[in-house]
Amino acid sequence: MAELNLVLLGPPGSGKGTQGERLNEDLRLPYYATGDILRAAVRDKTELGRTAKGYMDAGDLVPDEVIVGVIVEALDSDAARDGFILDGFPRTTPQAEALDAKLDELGRRVTAVLLIDVTDDEVVRRIGGRRTCAENGHVFHVDFNPPKREGACDIDGSELITRDDDNPATIRNRLNQYHEKTEPLVDYYDQRSVLRRIDGEKDPDEVAEEIRRTLATMRLEQDEAV
Repeated sequence: MAELNLVLLGPPGSGKGTQGERLNEDLRLPYYATGDILRAAVRDKTELGRTAKGYMDAGDLVPDEVIVGVIVEALDSDAARDGFILDGFPRTTPQAEALDAKLDELGRRVTAVLLIDVTDDEVVRRIGGRRTCAENGHVFHVDFNPPKREGACDIDGSELITRDDDNPATIRNRLNQYHEKTEPLVDYYDQRSVLRRIDGEKDPDEVAEEIRRTLATMRLEQDEAV
């Protein structure tokens, strides 16, 4: 496989960030979270970064064409020559079409889209179970990493709170946004035969192993097709 250009897709709380970091370690490919790319472009004062900053300073949404430009600027680099791992973009079908068009201009394409599949109820359980230390931000979870004493941080003893972002109603709203705007990408990439479904409800180590097997199978299929 000449290069491995991966997009991580899935609802909030599906574990994309965790698996993206593992893929970064396993494959030695750069891992790009959309927000990080945008902030780096603004910090480095690239032409597109200055354009994006103008919208952000005005409190406006950064247009798709600017976001795509910033992302492709990062992907068209020596660091990403052998491939990349993209998390958080595209979020909509028009963004996916724009990304494909820009990559095509570079003679590249998305190799695989890894859909980390998790039900809404599991997302609410994962995110809604977080408890954050009010004093220093230490994070616990009522199921996966409960504090020794309920309601109190193990490290500094301060109160554990539920952040607004972790409120079940807020989570459901984020999920509704995902289903409305991002989930259509499942069909978009499936029609292009690059979608690979991963069971995201397993233990993170098992999810990582399933991704490794999926990528190995892709390499084998490509070698056989040559």
